[in-house]
Amino acid sequence: MRHGIVLFTSDRGITPATAARAAEERGFATIYVPEHTHIPVKREAAHPGTGDESLPDDRYTRTLDPWVSLATAAAVTSTIRLSTAVCLPVESDPITLAKSIATLDHLSGGRVTIGAGFGWNVDELTDHGVPAARRRTVLKEYVEAMRALWTQEEASYAGEFVSFGASWAWPKPVQPHLPLIIGAGGGPKTCAWIATHADGWMTTPIEQDIPGKAAALHRAWEEAGRSGAPDIRVLIAMKPSPDDLAAWADAGATELIWGLPDKPEDEVLAYLDRLAARVQ
Repeated sequence: MRHGIVLFTSDRGITPATAARAAEERGFATIYVPEHTHIPVKREAAHPGTGDESLPDDRYTRTLDPWVSLATAAAVTSTIRLSTAVCLPVESDPITLAKSIATLDHLSGGRVTIGAGFGWNVDELTDHGVPAARRRTVLKEYVEAMRALWTQEEASYAGEFVSFGASWAWPKPVQPHLPLIIGAGGGPKTCAWIATHADGWMTTPIEQDIPGKAAALHRAWEEAGRSGAPDIRVLIAMKPSPDDLAAWADAGATELIWGLPDKPEDEVLAYLDRLAARVQ
């Protein structure tokens, strides 16, 4: 299994560029950053971790833009892959978002993987005009529309939430197919969505029975007629046991994602040293 790191970015502490360069030097495969455009003060949506409207961390209100953050990381690295855990595509205009992602893939030499979510914070989605009950459909259309812009010489798309006529849009991504990993709870609806529209699954920090859900995803993948196997990435929230690691490997996990602390640069670099010694 590969090892990646996720930096829950904020306007304090280590920068994405410094973290990415340090992670690359220590042999990590991927750096991930999150996305929240804003957090409405009054919310009805319950956070998956707390179970109510409270937030587990004030960084939710302070996250940096993911694509700008990854662009700074791309400028100081050469091999580490650039990803999100997770981005929220439906909170952006799909045409301009497609341009941003294609530009990052172009300038980084083909290192982008998109880790996307459906959006737990439905109040946040509402402010972007996304009906909460339709957010999976909106994401499907965004993905299809962006893929058209990335792959077609004269791209067009006609959907319920996205529609545009024949258009030119360059640069195209370096990668013929930009990988899309969905970060969400591994229930039947998520498995079916991934098997139809995406390339893999990223677990949530509170995921239970990862092997069982991975097996369900493999079944959905086969039922959808997909070749190969889904890319399964485990977002680690607590120190795993050797049995956990063995079970995830047996379940087909391809990458383990380790979180970095929200601390000053010297402390984060020391943590990375300890983590690299343990997992590499």
